[in-house]
Amino acid sequence: MSLIAMQSPETATGEVARIYSEMQQMMGSVPNAMRIFSLNPLWLRQQWDYIGYYMNHPNLSFPLLAVVRMLTSVGHSCAYCVDLNTGLLIQMAGWTPEQVAATRANLADAPLAAREKALIRLVLQAVDDSNSITAANLDELRGMGWSDGDILDAVNHGARQLAADVVFNTFKIERDA
Repeated sequence: MSLIAMQSPETATGEVARIYSEMQQMMGSVPNAMRIFSLNPLWLRQQWDYIGYYMNHPNLSFPLLAVVRMLTSVGHSCAYCVDLNTGLLIQMAGWTPEQVAATRANLADAPLAAREKALIRLVLQAVDDSNSITAANLDELRGMGWSDGDILDAVNHGARQLAADVVFNTFKIERDA
C-alpha cells in the first residue's frame, strides 16, 4: 500500500478530474505514476504537459526515451518504473520480452540505432556522475547528428526520471493493476 493518499479517477474533482479525463482519453487509464501528483494539481498538470512534450518530441524516439527511463530506474532500484517502462517497450514499441531483457543486461544489445545508444550512455553517465561529462562527450554526440537541444532534452529526461524514482520509492507507490 502506498504511504501517501492519491486521488482516484472516481473521487477526483476540479483540475485533477480534468487532467485525469485527458489521461483516460489518451491512455485508457490513470497510472499510479500520475495519481501520486494529484495532491498538487499544478505538479499534475506540469507532469502531464511534460509527458505530452516528450511523446511528440521530433528527434527523441519513444523507445529511446523508454530505455532512458527503464535503465535509470534499474540503476536506482525503482521497480515500479522498471516494470512500467518494460511494459511500454513491449506494448507500445513492439519489443519482445527478450529484447527488453537483453537491453537491461547490456545497452549495446538494444534494438536501437548506434547514435541512440550513444545518447542513452551519456544520459546514464550524467544521472550517475554528472560531473564526469566533458566537452568531448558532447562533441561525440554532435558528430552523430544530435543537436544541443536534443542532448539537453535527453539528459533532462533522465534527471527527471531519477527524481520520479526518488518520489515513487519514498512513498512506496504500488504497481498498477
